[in-house]
Amino acid sequence: MTTMIQDKDGKTAAAPSSTPDRHFRNAWVWNADQTAIAEDITEAKKIFQDKIREVRGPLLDAEDVVYMKALEADDASAKTASVAKKKKLRDAPAASAITSADTIDKLKAAWDESVLGASPYK
Repeated sequence: MTTMIQDKDGKTAAAPSSTPDRHFRNAWVWNADQTAIAEDITEAKKIFQDKIREVRGPLLDAEDVVYMKALEADDASAKTASVAKKKKLRDAPAASAITSADTIDKLKAAWDESVLGASPYK
């Protein structure tokens, strides 16, 4: 049985011997001589940034609660810490490690676990 594979533009052919990372399925493209599937790194970065945005949403919501509690308690240091954490979360999709990544492995390594938690790419 032959496995068929489709790139992001809808071109279908028999699957190559090695399949690219499925996390970036919507970034798959045929290479120049159409003998193998590869990832379009620009599209993969967009997918990666969208995943960050998906993960950070609940984290920002939780941090809003922390900030409100600090506001009610008039705890200046807790408010400052909360503001700093929310800034890191907001800045996560624009990290320089994402921008400079030129391979999928470097892109996956750009996941900042200290800010976003466990990487979905492990």
